[in-house]
Amino acid sequence: MNADRNFEDRLDSLRKGAKHGGAVTGRGVDISGGPIPRLPGYYGEAVVKPPVWTWEIPLYFFLGGASGMAPLIAVAALLVRQIELARGALWIMAAGALLSPVLLIMDLGRPMLFLNMLRVFKHRSPMSVGAWILSAFSSFAVPACLIFELYLRDAFAPSIATLVLILCGLLCFGAALFGLGLATYTGVLLGATAIPAWFLHRTLLPIHFGTAGLGCAAAILELLGFQTRPLFVLGMLAAIVEALLWIWLEIDKHGAADRALHRGGSGWLIRAGEILSGPLSIIFRLTNLVPLAAISFLLGALCSRFGWIAAGRVSGRDPEAVFASQR
Repeated sequence: MNADRNFEDRLDSLRKGAKHGGAVTGRGVDISGGPIPRLPGYYGEAVVKPPVWTWEIPLYFFLGGASGMAPLIAVAALLVRQIELARGALWIMAAGALLSPVLLIMDLGRPMLFLNMLRVFKHRSPMSVGAWILSAFSSFAVPACLIFELYLRDAFAPSIATLVLILCGLLCFGAALFGLGLATYTGVLLGATAIPAWFLHRTLLPIHFGTAGLGCAAAILELLGFQTRPLFVLGMLAAIVEALLWIWLEIDKHGAADRALHRGGSGWLIRAGEILSGPLSIIFRLTNLVPLAAISFLLGALCSRFGWIAAGRVSGRDPEAVFASQR
């Protein structure tokens, strides 16, 4: 009886302490070999579903960014009558417009799944908006490239050549508008998920993806032989922004919530990508090694895309990261 009485008194004291602001700060009781094992997450399962994307999606992000920003360069080149530069940018744009849907369909598994995404426009779904942006971009990009190529080959009568050029300019302008969305919506898509490493940096991701896409378009043109001052300045600005974003990513840490961006293979992949596209590319440009700067930027942007996807997988499987991001 005395033992039972002491036990009840102990429970009463604990209840009174908890009622007046007491808190349990320990981890609880772990019974070695007990019937209820302590498992991470929700009964051993991940708290959020990690992404299941394969290599097609980061490559789609890379190609979509470069081809989406290429029409901006093409429009600027047409305005200053740099015909050959505009021609090269339009071919980059058209190539990305043709390859991007292929990569997306390869990841989905069947073409019908991509077509089903176009049945309804959901303005609150980044994936639905992205599918429509890609379709609209391709609808402008491919005809613009073909018409401009036929115009350069004198396939149209002189009486309508001016109208054809105006039509091509309008198509390029439409492709530039949707291309800007194509290059940046992928960052919005990642930031709109529940993956801690992604949504904690939802403001940085669209800027990072858009800047990398613009730098990649300029780098490809430089490798094709267009060694012009405007492209050099554009590549330098993109590299500077990438370097600043890398510094900000290293400073703006969230502890366990985004440790996948700073540790392990995914962290080193992102860090390598940012160094290649940022500081190293700047050094190459300052030493007048433009081809090496272009190659460095392209490799860095590609590594960064794969790194962000890998970080999403690690972060999604890490229950502690999910819990830490909610505090």
